[in-house]
Amino acid sequence: MSYVGVGVSPGNVPVYHGTDLRAVDRKVRLVELILRSVTCVLALASVLLITTDSQVQEIFTIKKKAKFTDMKSLVFLVVVNGMAAAYSLVQVLRCGLSMVRGSVLLSKPLAWLILSGDQLLSYMMLAALGAALQSSIFAKFSEPELDWMKLCDMYGKFCKQSGEGIASSVVACLSMVIVSGLSAFGLFRLYGGNKGTKISAGW
Repeated sequence: MSYVGVGVSPGNVPVYHGTDLRAVDRKVRLVELILRSVTCVLALASVLLITTDSQVQEIFTIKKKAKFTDMKSLVFLVVVNGMAAAYSLVQVLRCGLSMVRGSVLLSKPLAWLILSGDQLLSYMMLAALGAALQSSIFAKFSEPELDWMKLCDMYGKFCKQSGEGIASSVVACLSMVIVSGLSAFGLFRLYGGNKGTKISAGW
């Protein structure tokens, strides 16, 4: 009686060697490292694009400067993206260290902690992104019922750069959502039934 990646004990009970599972774990960890790096870089790029964005417009001899602090939704987005960049950097270092040390699986408490952090950050990024997108739509297309002007017609450069920052945030958010799925996979895998599998646990 034979199985792929499975040995046979004297009592004819399958014993998993874990070789294939270890290879899968390493690939998952590599994908996680890449996605977390993408989240970190794009979240930081979004922060830089939005915070450095400004435009001065003269209206009836009065100069008015548009900046990201004028839109509270952009301030919220900057704060959340800053948190995402910092958190992702810490997780990138953790993933890199675990790959160097050869550790693949996490301990259950650490896996729960990482999943909770990933889920919380994903929800915060989605909320901040939704608020920023709504404000951007109003700025671009106005709201006639409320007599709101098309601000982007007046501050074209400001809207363009802010839009680039929001676009970076969209990709960072999608990457974070995928990472949350990988974290859930990593956690629930620890509760699997392959008791015979032996893979080092750690960071």
